Amino acid sequence: MRYYLGIDNGGTVTKAALYTKDGREAAVESRRTEVLSRAPGFAERDMDDMRETNFEVIRCLLERSGIPGRDVAGIACCGHGKGLYLWGRDGRPVRPGILSSDNRAWEYPERWNRDGTAPKVFGKTFQRILACQPVSLLAWMRDHEPEKLPEIRWIFECKDYVRFCLTGEAFGELTDYSGANLVNLETRDYDPELLELFGLSGFRDRLPPLRSSTDLCGRITPDAARRTGLAEGTPVFGGMFDIDACAVAVDAADDDTLCMIAGTWSINEYVRSEPVRDGSVMMNSVFCVPDRYLIEESSPTSAVNLEWFLSTLTPGAAASKDAYAAAESWVESVPRSDAYPLFLPFLMAGVPHPNAKACFLGMTYYHTRAHLAKAVYEGIAFSHRYHVDRLLASRGRPFDRIRLAGGVTKSAGWVRMFADVLGSPIETVDIRETGTLGCAMNAAVSLGDYADFGAAARGMIQVRPAVEPDPSKTLEYDRRYRLYRAALDALDPVWDGIQGLYDPTP
Repeated sequence: MRYYLGIDNGGTVTKAALYTKDGREAAVESRRTEVLSRAPGFAERDMDDMRETNFEVIRCLLERSGIPGRDVAGIACCGHGKGLYLWGRDGRPVRPGILSSDNRAWEYPERWNRDGTAPKVFGKTFQRILACQPVSLLAWMRDHEPEKLPEIRWIFECKDYVRFCLTGEAFGELTDYSGANLVNLETRDYDPELLELFGLSGFRDRLPPLRSSTDLCGRITPDAARRTGLAEGTPVFGGMFDIDACAVAVDAADDDTLCMIAGTWSINEYVRSEPVRDGSVMMNSVFCVPDRYLIEESSPTSAVNLEWFLSTLTPGAAASKDAYAAAESWVESVPRSDAYPLFLPFLMAGVPHPNAKACFLGMTYYHTRAHLAKAVYEGIAFSHRYHVDRLLASRGRPFDRIRLAGGVTKSAGWVRMFADVLGSPIETVDIRETGTLGCAMNAAVSLGDYADFGAAARGMIQVRPAVEPDPSKTLEYDRRYRLYRAALDALDPVWDGIQGLYDPTP
């Protein structure tokens, strides 16, 4: 039997899964990602532990499934975008990796907006500058960890570091690096002027050569084979940014399908033939399909908030394998007539203010954890709606369909809430792990087993019937959403003062 291996390193979980050519998930393995937070706004990961976790997940996947490594025809990886993973000249990580949920460098985009750098950058990348992008994090390192800069050999994105661990070959894959404010979207290559604008010209020779998603980017080394059970020489392809992988896995690679991914980040995206150049959306990046661009509105404000709620406020439930089921039962237990708080889902970073923090608004002694759970569900859905509204404004017309992926799809009630909040039918795909499936489809296309991603989608995915909105609930959520937006506006002047309560340097 011939299998494709997909590896997905997200902000909270590391996953590996095997798929057949018809899209059947033969086996899946996952491990929680330990996030290190040594100061407010910091979100890091030990890169040695990250490598070992990926090896372990692959090894256990093969052992528990009984599938021989030699039956894996090809491999592709995806991972969270942005962040920073630095490999040293001494063959070791330079420092802990930095996740995309990190907000330590929030001042740098603000500074570049004030001094006129941002508009010049936008003319080349069609992106806003984010605190979690490599350019902001490298500038932060230049000012706070200058002693580490000479040690850097390679500047990696998350999944490109994982691929490097498997193959020993350093490459940067275009979908990721084009979303990092390092690539000119017109030339689809690194741009020296961009580095100069950011004050990072000295880093050009540390950016790995760029490749596309379907390019061969190395083969499994003898060491990786020994430690994973894969066959030495198995091809490893470029892979992609995890939001590209999810769009591929839900067959959202056309102009009229909105892909929503509710994981650590609230990702809301669609694909088109030209970038949006008027500044009305947060991000444009190169999509994994030639001559197409991914139009993105996003923030680290999605299902990670529920994970925090479960682990911090209801630790017994978090320890259960049925944590989502427990949360859904609480939410469903709240009578429709009950008032419950508003939740701003800004545990990791704010929208639209970079220093916004999470909070419950309107709590009373009457409220229970069920009311708070419903508020968390709703606040996450509202954050997605905020971004979707911006995407709709950039298009001038509605989407034909909305497809939802990520942890939210494990909860039927939450999917219904998304449909009600958005006032639109929501479709999901009959698969547990969209990121790993997208990677498997990447490997299948790279090997020539499918002609392109569209053909792979037709052969490997099955879309479930749409969940329809309840118009009466949509009216109720519209009223609460207006309050949510009013709260964002009212609190906007407060957040910088709140940030002043935190020392950004450990």
